[in-house]
Amino acid sequence: MRIEEVAAKKDIKVQWNPFLLGPVFKSLGWEDSPFNIYPIKGAYMWRDMERICQQYKLPFTRPAPFPQNGLAAARLALCPVVSDQRAEFSKQVYEAQFIHQQDISSPKTLGHILNSLKIDEDEAFAQAASPAVKTALRTNTETAQKRQIFGAPSFVTPDGELFWGNDRLEQAVAWCAS
Repeated sequence: MRIEEVAAKKDIKVQWNPFLLGPVFKSLGWEDSPFNIYPIKGAYMWRDMERICQQYKLPFTRPAPFPQNGLAAARLALCPVVSDQRAEFSKQVYEAQFIHQQDISSPKTLGHILNSLKIDEDEAFAQAASPAVKTALRTNTETAQKRQIFGAPSFVTPDGELFWGNDRLEQAVAWCAS
């Protein structure tokens, strides 16, 4: 929610690359989110997210169920008609899930987000179903696996350095700036 502001202070350009965590988790031998696999760690992470959101004055509601199916949202984010607004679209998907407890796999929820951004809903859904967009998402997910990404948010610098988690955002931006 704050990456553009932090990056802009160091004149760093952000490139959003949607991918799917499900296949990443499966490649690591996890059949579910680590939040669910490791209940003690999961409880800590949920509480940590509450504290972080409070610190940055961001609203937060723990989504139920978690995780949700993000396939349609990820495909939409990669559509040419969405590309100029990918960051804002992604943020609104986050808000739908983590603030408003909406189902981010629902065409109604996603259509509302597209309409709020003045993106043609029919065109976006048609593009999301195209082989090109499906291939792009598969490629992004495979790239994430090759880069050994294991969670989100993850930040990869132009030289390939990986930083994971909100608490590493400033470090990632500083690395880029140096």
